[in-house]
Amino acid sequence: MKRLKQILSNKNTVTLIAAILIVLVLYFFYNWRLDQAISPIRVPYALQTIEPRTKITEDMIGYLEISQDAIKGNIVTNADYLINNKSGDMYTNVNSVIPQGSLFYRTQVILEAELPDSFLVNIPDGYIPYNFSVDIESTYGNSMYPGNYVDVYFKGVNESGMLMVGKLIENVKILAVKDSGGRHVFEASSEERTPSQIIFAVTNEIHLMLRKAEYIRDAEVILVPSTVSLELEEEEIVINVTSETIKQYISSQAITIEEDE
Repeated sequence: MKRLKQILSNKNTVTLIAAILIVLVLYFFYNWRLDQAISPIRVPYALQTIEPRTKITEDMIGYLEISQDAIKGNIVTNADYLINNKSGDMYTNVNSVIPQGSLFYRTQVILEAELPDSFLVNIPDGYIPYNFSVDIESTYGNSMYPGNYVDVYFKGVNESGMLMVGKLIENVKILAVKDSGGRHVFEASSEERTPSQIIFAVTNEIHLMLRKAEYIRDAEVILVPSTVSLELEEEEIVINVTSETIKQYISSQAITIEEDE
């Protein structure tokens, strides 16, 4: 112990020991950093070219090992970010094409809910969007929201001059409510927006019938909040044409031009 105290009391000896310790620390830190840089890491890449607005699924992803120092910018290093994201499904951004063999970058992918007009992604096959003009009054004081159901009523005058009023279609789900500038009325915003368009999806046949109805002179198509049961599951709610009489009247007022083959 006495000998140790003598050694530590010698400034030259202490300086030498400190220098040796610093060199050892630098040596081990350098080697640790070198191992970190050259150690391979498993990252996802695209097995196929993925177009914009495409949901990213597991079968689109392959894996390769690259050194960590090759990872630059905002490369996605964990496939869970793409296919098991707790915040929702991930899609390619509207302006991004991910080439086959490319790594994934965070700027190229986006949550479904963040996609502009994300409602268009989930329109069922055989359905097409319909853009219905509205205002504050026709939306019952801006109280029609995406996810609500509405019925479509028709008002017109028949060949005998009699007023016709009745429900034409029921159980139509609202997909979006937009203002005159195409912005979503109910998205988080500090500004007050006035509804100008309600968008829903219908079959091709119903879409054509509504177009005809809106062009008939002195006729009016009206949206009314639906009385569909809230206890029903969404897949149990079916769009129905409820008045064959009005449907036939609308068809009699216009002809359908068949598409050229």
